[in-house]
Amino acid sequence: MMSTIRVLLWLFCGAAARDINRNMQSADQRPHQPVVQQPAAVQQEKQSFHEPLTWKFPEPPAEEEPQYPPDFQLKTPTAVETVSATCGEEYVRVEVKKDLLGIGKPVLPADVSLGGCPATGEDANTQVLVFESELHGCGSQLLMSEDSFIYVFTLIYTPSPLGNSPIIRTRDVSVSIQCHYQRKHGVSSGLMRPTWTPFSDTKSAEESLYFSLKLMTDDWLYPRPSTQFLLGDMMNFEVSVQQFHHLPLRVFVDSCVATVVPNIDTVPRYLFMGNKGCLFDSQLTGSSSRFLPRTQSDRLQFEVEAFKFQQDHSGVIYITCSLKATAATAAVDATNKACSFSNRWSEASGSHQACSCCDADCGTRGQSQLTGASPLWEQETAFGPIVVKDKPLR
Repeated sequence: MMSTIRVLLWLFCGAAARDINRNMQSADQRPHQPVVQQPAAVQQEKQSFHEPLTWKFPEPPAEEEPQYPPDFQLKTPTAVETVSATCGEEYVRVEVKKDLLGIGKPVLPADVSLGGCPATGEDANTQVLVFESELHGCGSQLLMSEDSFIYVFTLIYTPSPLGNSPIIRTRDVSVSIQCHYQRKHGVSSGLMRPTWTPFSDTKSAEESLYFSLKLMTDDWLYPRPSTQFLLGDMMNFEVSVQQFHHLPLRVFVDSCVATVVPNIDTVPRYLFMGNKGCLFDSQLTGSSSRFLPRTQSDRLQFEVEAFKFQQDHSGVIYITCSLKATAATAAVDATNKACSFSNRWSEASGSHQACSCCDADCGTRGQSQLTGASPLWEQETAFGPIVVKDKPLR
């Protein structure tokens, strides 16, 4: 009996000692740092990267190349023509469009000066500032060469701050204007004065004029980067003449012919404009071809509905036009006009009476002249190749 009691007491004391020992071990562990056992595979994944880094701090990461759509085209702005000058025998007249920068926002007249001289007038209808000065006035500089006098003026635009703010959104502009005059050879006791010869009387006139025929985008703002069209598209043509430092000119298109090679004396050929500026295409084919209303004397725009020659599968055409320039002050008449047909003939600048001969014969070279009996300036200009393709079937 006593032996049995000793055995039970020994077992009880051993179990109690084990419980005390376990509790002491648990008390030594800090409750805010639990021991968490994780599988070795998980620990290994957290210590590695799926893809290596392509850059190292502190260097910036490389920028990704932008992804443009397939038909994306970067349009390059062209220079605007907002300043013109007329050089007289004793004065200069400068006309400045109030949209001087060509951004659709007029400048303040007080911000523009000709060598420090303010505008002498303003045309509210055309939004043009006018500056007039004697050749020796408004800060002009006189330069001399062996055969000419050159009066140099500077048109200056300095934008003033916007409203009550200290900011501006345009830049300073400085335009150099030059008047060239032939110099007398010889010395006398009198005052030496430049002789003024009208620009039309000098041989240099023909060498200085530059005619241009080019395709334009649908909004008429940029030269068209592609010469490919589909049947039915409108081909926008712009004709212009650069006139440098002489009296303003008006440009016309006498005739235009289309061929499959760059030679107007070949067949097939299609004369879609002729008779001194009559656009026949709309009358002959019922197309929408027309001249656009003229907005500038030295620029003329017309659109022709794209076409191709029958049984010519290449779709290639060349356009050759006869261009000419007259004085901007000369009257629009039967031989100097830009006429379109839509139920009736109409002229691009509003002189519709000049189109009355389009269904007959408008005669030979016109009577409009630059000075006296001086001839008009003419030039034949070609454009191509243009490729016209069939519209795909749906």
